[in-house]
Amino acid sequence: MRVAIVHYWLVSMRGGEKVLESLCRLFPEADIFTHVYDPEAVSKTIRRHRISTTFINSLPFARRCYKQYLPLMPIALEQIDLRGYDLVISSESGPAKGIIPSAGAVHICYCHSPMRYIWSMFHDYRERAGFLTKLVMPPLAHYLRSWDAVASMRVDCFIANSQTVAARISKYYRREAIVIYPPVDVDMFDSVPVTEVEDYYLMAGELVAYKRPDLAVDAFNASGRRLVVIGGGQMLTAIRKMAGPTVTVLGSQPFEVLRHHYARCRALIFPGEEDFGIVPVEVMASGRPVIAYGRGGVTETVTDGVAGLFFEEQSPAAIEQVIRKFERMRFDSAAIKAQAAKFHVDKFMSEFVSVLGRALGHKLNRHQPSREKDLFP
Repeated sequence: MRVAIVHYWLVSMRGGEKVLESLCRLFPEADIFTHVYDPEAVSKTIRRHRISTTFINSLPFARRCYKQYLPLMPIALEQIDLRGYDLVISSESGPAKGIIPSAGAVHICYCHSPMRYIWSMFHDYRERAGFLTKLVMPPLAHYLRSWDAVASMRVDCFIANSQTVAARISKYYRREAIVIYPPVDVDMFDSVPVTEVEDYYLMAGELVAYKRPDLAVDAFNASGRRLVVIGGGQMLTAIRKMAGPTVTVLGSQPFEVLRHHYARCRALIFPGEEDFGIVPVEVMASGRPVIAYGRGGVTETVTDGVAGLFFEEQSPAAIEQVIRKFERMRFDSAAIKAQAAKFHVDKFMSEFVSVLGRALGHKLNRHQPSREKDLFP
């Protein structure tokens, strides 16, 4: 088969790019198509492939301001020539599935989430936007939603990265999705003896508004407990200004520093609602528990009372309350690591191959049971 992989943009190595890495290993001869590409920002595994970009990549400051070109991305996707490809895999949280595959090709969409800024979190994004952006967002989002709904009909099979995302796909696209959790390289992390665990909590990940890092900083400023913050992003400067004497903001750090803190923190603080959330699984693979807002994908990865604790309200007071409860409990590092092992890269690979076999088989034989027809229309 000739295989094409369409990924929204390649400007960093976050969860979506980790999924792309696994797809690259499954399909070493695949061609990759994307809107914007920064070779220095992605792994060697991805760079080994032939990578083609849309015209978005040639626009001014595209590598930094790519999201500003979102209204042009539907047109850019539809210009990608996929004639001759037998299998098309779109990897989407930004626009990627809107390509036009050949009539005989199989199109599988691995969906990290329907675009949050036009669907589930539209009002959150608009509320935080500047004056001009607030004015233009409603008509642009309306246009993008209409296109996105139509584009969903070009997909033969949806794979969601969590039950949370599968519910969004059902809500916004009226399509069923198979759930395959993202691959986490749990073997890269290890725990340390309890004597090496230090007296601080950790918050790690991109510092953006919907992840609510401000809540954690406020809570730790008030309590006087130690918090270490690792991550870059648009809120980094604001978080540094907010941080009190017990909050250390390290910014972006190399993997070795991150792994060190994963294994030695008392627990991860995870105050936002995520589609899946790879960082909590990496921390659990390091044998440490997770204290998280009890919504989204984390409810599928963290077992409450075994691998961590949930709080039910996004507020500093709720974080303080659950930490007090946490400090009266003991957690078993081995049980936490066993929870993380459920999301091993090998499991993702085998499940993806299984779904691919069913999708290709259905293309050859349309006479499937009714449940199959829902998944492969």
